[in-house]
Amino acid sequence: MQETLVSILIPFKNTSKFLPECMESIREQTYKNWEVIAIDDHSSDDSVSIMRQFAKEDPRIHVFKNEGSGIIEALRMGYSLCKGNYITRMDSDDIMAPKKIQLLQQALKFKGKGHLAIGKVKYFCEGGIGDGYLKYEKWLNRLTHSGTNFNEIYKECPIPSPCWMVYKSDLDKCDSFQPNRYPEDYDLAFRFFENGLKCIPSDEVLHLWRDYENRTSRTSEHYAQNYFLEIKLHYFLKLDHQESRQLVVWGAGKKGKALAQNLLKMKVDFYWICNNPKKIGKEIYGKELLHFSELKHFQQPQILITVANSEAQSFIRDHLNGLQMNAPQDSYFFC
Repeated sequence: MQETLVSILIPFKNTSKFLPECMESIREQTYKNWEVIAIDDHSSDDSVSIMRQFAKEDPRIHVFKNEGSGIIEALRMGYSLCKGNYITRMDSDDIMAPKKIQLLQQALKFKGKGHLAIGKVKYFCEGGIGDGYLKYEKWLNRLTHSGTNFNEIYKECPIPSPCWMVYKSDLDKCDSFQPNRYPEDYDLAFRFFENGLKCIPSDEVLHLWRDYENRTSRTSEHYAQNYFLEIKLHYFLKLDHQESRQLVVWGAGKKGKALAQNLLKMKVDFYWICNNPKKIGKEIYGKELLHFSELKHFQQPQILITVANSEAQSFIRDHLNGLQMNAPQDSYFFC
């Protein structure tokens, strides 16, 4: 029986050093009925010639030049050329585990439409992985293990951008790669969430995620923290904010101040609390910072937490539990 076609979208730019290893990992997949739609985003190194050589050797690989500029337009163009019933993404500097396509496709086929197949990830780097990436990997894999990725969607991007698979009809329902909003992978994760797709739990490491100095997520302005904050607030106000409930921001550090500024700019009313004794009672941007104990006087508040320190987050969770305020119905960690 013929396997269903899987389309693998690969935008690439100046990754010649890593492309051979990436493409070989795709060619060695146990699932054989796939097509690669590779879009060159104006590379200036040998990436295009390497890709074209792979395409010459394997008719399943197709190489095109981005008619626009940037990853969103590359994805958009590539998606218009996809013929598969299943769609997945791949980063041109990463490596697929041998059974990645097979296991994602099997999970999706078993669960049916309305689901998102995902896998665990593992970072690797010649110089070793930093604590930040290790913490993100651990957090992401914990959610993927139980399929509860969307429960903490406001904290970080809970779907690994190069390790998901979805029915093409479901991706169309989520508006595929049409929005011009960065970070594009986080925006898509929010649209998966918005359209009610369910994450299929997985305990398999299916993707090896490479870290290096010139990686796009390290160098592009579109992946700076201010973009993450803006996209979180955009979707919170669209999907979860209830105007009948009091909105509260907890934290007056850099992120708390940025969030407050955005809310003020958008004329969204809120209360501002913190547990820093040096800031309690002061006014910032015309808003008085209240002691966190004031929470008990609020009626069904929705709390946006911008405190990043892990010990402080544990204290906040314990305090909210004591007030019978639970995530994700009442509180949302924005960091």
